Amino acid sequence: MARIERVEIRMVDLVPKVKRTDAIQSFVSQETPIVTITDSDGAVGTGYSYTIGTGGSSVMRLLNDHLAPRIIGQDADRIEAIWHDLEFYTHATTIGAITAIAIAAIDTALWDLRAKKQGLPLWKLAGGAKDRCPLYTTEGGWLHIEPEALVEDALAAKAKGFTGSKVKIGKPHGSEDVKRLEAVRKAVGDGYEIMTDANQGFRVDEAIRRAERLRDLDLAWIEEPIAADDIDGHVRLSNSTPTPIAIGESLYSIRHFREYMQKGACSIVQVDVGRIGGITPWLKVAHAAEAFDIPVCPHFLMELHVSLTCAVPNGKYVEYIPQLDEITGKHMVIEEGHALAPSEPGIGIDWDWDEVKRRSIDEFTRTIVTREA
Repeated sequence: MARIERVEIRMVDLVPKVKRTDAIQSFVSQETPIVTITDSDGAVGTGYSYTIGTGGSSVMRLLNDHLAPRIIGQDADRIEAIWHDLEFYTHATTIGAITAIAIAAIDTALWDLRAKKQGLPLWKLAGGAKDRCPLYTTEGGWLHIEPEALVEDALAAKAKGFTGSKVKIGKPHGSEDVKRLEAVRKAVGDGYEIMTDANQGFRVDEAIRRAERLRDLDLAWIEEPIAADDIDGHVRLSNSTPTPIAIGESLYSIRHFREYMQKGACSIVQVDVGRIGGITPWLKVAHAAEAFDIPVCPHFLMELHVSLTCAVPNGKYVEYIPQLDEITGKHMVIEEGHALAPSEPGIGIDWDWDEVKRRSIDEFTRTIVTREA
């Protein structure tokens, strides 16, 4: 039995490559907590999560003061037990983003450690359903981008073999959203998917109204149309439109997903490793979705989600938003619009440790080691 002997925590702040705006916010900074765990055999695993610019310092304090010390001395291969222990230990602060983001970094590091020790890539260890998944792109569809540029980006993605493009919606008047989407549909034709994302920008009645205006565009889905915790509102919306409704990036519990699926409040699940609390609960949500015949199209984190999307049979798409290029060596491999599952043991991320350390914020860099007897 190999016990956890050392936990290193650090945070890197990454600036998005392009301006990112949606109906409610701008994504100007990506705080990236990184956790590295070493066991008594000398094996090492690394995990990470993210914020979109706020809360990173709170995540790091939670890791340093509470979570990392708690896992010292535990059996590194008892991932399920560790995850449930951390969830119960933080029950007074759950369910929410700060706690989920912190636990996710630890849980992902443990899965990386296990996969490396078994000599398997994560996608095989977690299920091995397929070795590649189709991509759709979000980077050229932000809300501030003019229709001409939306069209140019979608055509470029289509030429590369991508399955679709996501276009943000939530302009002040519905006619503006319609104009943008009509321009893209006219340019790409009927054989290319158009995803949309409202980022919780509408109230229920307005979401129903706009979905009706957009129904003839044959959208792949409308993502987060209303407040993520309004399940009954999502039921109303889902019952009012044939367009699939996608949810998940702002849900932090497997039970929240269960309620959505049981009530027929969604038709696409976008469970996010960083928001749900790690790989352990991510797989539970994905398998539950399979039982409801619902596809999984995870939000963000493409470098990690490619492995998980390939692990499960109902994994449908990977969202193309480059995240880690500046702190990794080998990047995600793309062939004919498909993301290929990494072949290396572990979660498949080739960290450039010199660059990671150079960009790490000293204030949040800590090492927790085995306590003396």
